[in-house]
Amino acid sequence: MSDRRTAGTLLTIGRLVDGDGHDGPAWLRVEDGVIVERGIGSAAGDSGDAGDSVNAPATRLGTVVPGFVDAHVHGAVGVDFGAVGADPRPAIDFHAAAGSTTLLASIATSELPLTIARLRELAPLVRAGHLAGVHLEGPFLCHERRGAHDPALLRDPDPASVDALLDAADGTLSMITVAPELPGALAAIETLVAAGVVVALGHTAASADQMRRGIDAGATVVTHVFNGMPPMHHRAPGPVGVALTDDRLTVEVIGDGHHLEDEAVDVVRGSAAGRMTLVSDAMAATGLGDGVYEMGGTTVVVTDGVANLADNSSLAGSTTTVGGSVARLLARGADAAEIASMTSIRPARALRLAGHALTVGAAADLVELGPAGVARTLRAGTWLG
Repeated sequence: MSDRRTAGTLLTIGRLVDGDGHDGPAWLRVEDGVIVERGIGSAAGDSGDAGDSVNAPATRLGTVVPGFVDAHVHGAVGVDFGAVGADPRPAIDFHAAAGSTTLLASIATSELPLTIARLRELAPLVRAGHLAGVHLEGPFLCHERRGAHDPALLRDPDPASVDALLDAADGTLSMITVAPELPGALAAIETLVAAGVVVALGHTAASADQMRRGIDAGATVVTHVFNGMPPMHHRAPGPVGVALTDDRLTVEVIGDGHHLEDEAVDVVRGSAAGRMTLVSDAMAATGLGDGVYEMGGTTVVVTDGVANLADNSSLAGSTTTVGGSVARLLARGADAAEIASMTSIRPARALRLAGHALTVGAAADLVELGPAGVARTLRAGTWLG
């Protein structure tokens, strides 16, 4: 991987969807990884307020959106974010090069002491800005809809377990997935939300009423809609029906072409327009190819790029980045404004992340889109690739 520093570089952009309301020609000036000046128009001089930008070396870009925010990702290149002792930075860099400049490290269900130990290990990386936070996908999940999670390690969300996780994370736990029908779930949701944690509803067999009670308690996200939940029935809409109709919810979609058919993705795009976010759910095999891997202590077999449990009873995450899902949507006619909404604007809002619009003072994290998807990525003023 080569890095080319762009301190003092002027970026002239044919179409900038900046995440703050602008969609059209613009320019940005970047110094030390930060956007220090910007203007509207096809070149800096068009705005009349370019200042020193006219003297900076220029890089011309086509269509640009903010760097992607992946709120549900388990790892890549052999790194499992949940593995105690594992250095997460190779996986962080891999996803950044594919466009995801901001990540939550997702930890699958594990033994509670191991999860606590991993939260403590990852906390310094969150504080240092390498990660935007941690997402716990488990252990408070429904056995019936557990997917690849080890059933022996699932538990109800008792106050002692919730407090232990919050204490270990020490403010770095950004999101947790909870099945709202479990005993103690509503009280746990209230506790977690009061502690500043975003609660997602998922891996659940909840009825529509149970879902709504979870939302009333403070949940605001649905974990990978359609996956880890019963299909919608016209007399039992369940989690899917609520996800598609309740405007209080942000709705995750795994757009790798394996977890959902294109028509199902289009149902979410139409029913939850502006509320849908793309997540990768990428696991440790991402970037490595087919083979046998471990995720949360569970054996996973990847064949033709599809990750399954060894007994083929369930998908076990994805091997596609958010950038790969973006490429699929672009090939099917999605517009850059929709891409920006589902990869940056909406997830940043759902996670209450500041500084993810391409405005003055924000990190220079951006993606140039091409016909085939991500053309190149700028992270903190450095071109990746």
